[in-house]
Amino acid sequence: MPTRPRFSESEIIEQYRVSLDNAEKQTEIASALAELGYDAETIAQGKALFNKTRAAYDANKIEDDETAESYQKWANLRANLADRYALDRKKAKVIFRNDEVTKEKLAILGTLPKAYVRWLETVKKFYSVALNDDEIQSKLARLKITPEHLTESNQLIADVENARADYLRELGESQDATKAKDAALAEMDDWMRDFYAVAKIALDDRPQLMEALGKFVRS
Repeated sequence: MPTRPRFSESEIIEQYRVSLDNAEKQTEIASALAELGYDAETIAQGKALFNKTRAAYDANKIEDDETAESYQKWANLRANLADRYALDRKKAKVIFRNDEVTKEKLAILGTLPKAYVRWLETVKKFYSVALNDDEIQSKLARLKITPEHLTESNQLIADVENARADYLRELGESQDATKAKDAALAEMDDWMRDFYAVAKIALDDRPQLMEALGKFVRS
C-alpha cells in the first residue's frame, strides 16, 4: 500500500472519486484513456471498486464512533461507581475502625487496587457482603449507607460490567472494520496507481488535463 504522508484517507478517497467521475464525464480525457484500454467498462470497474472502498471507509467510521461512544458510557459509569465506593469505603472504615474482622470481610483493609479487574472485585465484595449481612447493614446505615443505597450500588456494578462488555464488543467490531477498510483501500490504491500512470501517458500532450483527475501539474 503506497504511503500517503501528505493526505488523510478521506482526502485520498475524495481525490479518487473526482478522478473517476471526470475520467468518465470529461470527453477529452475519456477518449484519450479509452485508446489505452481504460474505456467506459474499465472505468466502471474502477468506480465499483471505489464504491466498495467508500462503503468500507464509512462502515469503519461508524464503528469507530460507536466504540468511542460505548467507551465514554463505560468510563462515566465507572467514574460514578468509583466516587460512590470511595465515599462508602471511608465511611465503613470509620464505622468499623476497631473491627478488623468486618474490615477484612468488606475488603477495606490495606490499599485499594488500581488495576481495573482487581479494583472491581474489591468493590463487588464490599457491596455483596454488606447486602448479605444484616448486622453490617444496620451499622452502615448510621452513616446513610442504607439497604437501598447498597442495592443501587450493586446495580451500578452490573451496569459498569455490561457497559465494559459493550465497549469490548464495539472495539472488536471496530478493529475488524479497520482491517476491512485497510484491505479495500490497498486494493483501490493499487488500481488507481495504474490508472494515474496510464492517464499520464494518455494525456502526455495535454498535461493540464491531469488536474481534472486531481493531480497537480506544474505550469
